[in-house]
Amino acid sequence: MAALKEQNKESVIKEGIKFGAKRNIGALVGAAFIMATSAIGPGFLTQTAKFTQDFGASFAFVILISVIFDIGAQLNVWSIIGVSGMRGQDIANKVVPGMGCFVAVIVALGGLAFNIGNIGGAALGLNVLIGINIKFAAVICGIIGICIFLSKNASEKIDKLVKLLGGLMILIVAYVAYKSNPPISEALVRSVYPENVGLLVFPTITLLGGTVGGYITFAGGHRLIDAGITGTENLKEIRKGSIMGILIASVMRVFLFLAVLGVVSKGVTLDPSNPAASAFLHGAGMIGYKFFGVVLWAAGITSVIGAAYTSVSFLKSIHPVIEKKENQFIIILIAVSTLIMVIVGEPAKLLILAGSLNGLILPITLGTILLASKRKDIVGDYKHPTWLLIFGFLIVIIACFAGVMALKNMTMLF
Repeated sequence: MAALKEQNKESVIKEGIKFGAKRNIGALVGAAFIMATSAIGPGFLTQTAKFTQDFGASFAFVILISVIFDIGAQLNVWSIIGVSGMRGQDIANKVVPGMGCFVAVIVALGGLAFNIGNIGGAALGLNVLIGINIKFAAVICGIIGICIFLSKNASEKIDKLVKLLGGLMILIVAYVAYKSNPPISEALVRSVYPENVGLLVFPTITLLGGTVGGYITFAGGHRLIDAGITGTENLKEIRKGSIMGILIASVMRVFLFLAVLGVVSKGVTLDPSNPAASAFLHGAGMIGYKFFGVVLWAAGITSVIGAAYTSVSFLKSIHPVIEKKENQFIIILIAVSTLIMVIVGEPAKLLILAGSLNGLILPITLGTILLASKRKDIVGDYKHPTWLLIFGFLIVIIACFAGVMALKNMTMLF
């Protein structure tokens, strides 16, 4: 009898370990997708289409370089957040007292401004799909975002939704890329031997900021903390998750690039008001255009979720009420974003400001993370790889240059 009880006990322990491992994998994949889908917003689609038309096959080089830099930035951020078990703003406060509060406010403001554009992008997607009024569509999209955070086990639902919509976007764009028949061999050659390298500096910096700038850098790392996946014992999985997130966003970028390249290589000039929609229409006909509506809606709604969740996660340290009522604050942020979108319509100035904040925040946040990697009161006995540290500081220098350019954009507001 005693032997049977012991056997049952061992069985329960083994099942518990299996369940824990399965939960960890689900949370890691969810964190990777929330980071990736936060990056794949409406601006991501327009930006990729425009740069592909401007630089042709040589844009493959920009994508390759930005992916390498993106991986370097995310590996640094996810590693230190994962090992320390501390959110970005708390790490910043330890490195420079008060810096974390400053970063939290900037990220929250940037998240609010970007969310207005994300709601607008999702609304445009619905407009393309079923032709409803943009403002009415914005209200519907806002309600969808709010309902997700009103539900029980919101975190699990977010993980499932971003995986589903992220996968759907990639499949649709892959189909359009296939239909547009791009010159793949030329793209492969230009990825390592581009034309006019000097002209590719600006799009490279833009892609870096768009994929790991602002709140996006911390979307996945903060999700892991909420899931309880921290410590050096989970470091290997945490790093895998960071690379996975970048690769998901990069696969989407590559397929979108090929879809647009297939169109512009045939001499088609894209509509400057909506280059991505124009590419889908020319590449796969009316069904391609409707598919664009699905992709735009999915890109918008997943970015709404990612921006709202990560922005509020930065504010948790300011007051305990925010941590206790996290979902309510996320709902308020989505509601305010939706209201501004409905009232203002096209918040161009807010989006310029958001872009500027995005350019400014990456060197500050990544820089503090790199300094934190040498602080025992933050990472304990963990030894951060020297090559990763050097790579990180190289990205900080590049991001500083992007920040200077962002300041120039801010002057346009005044």
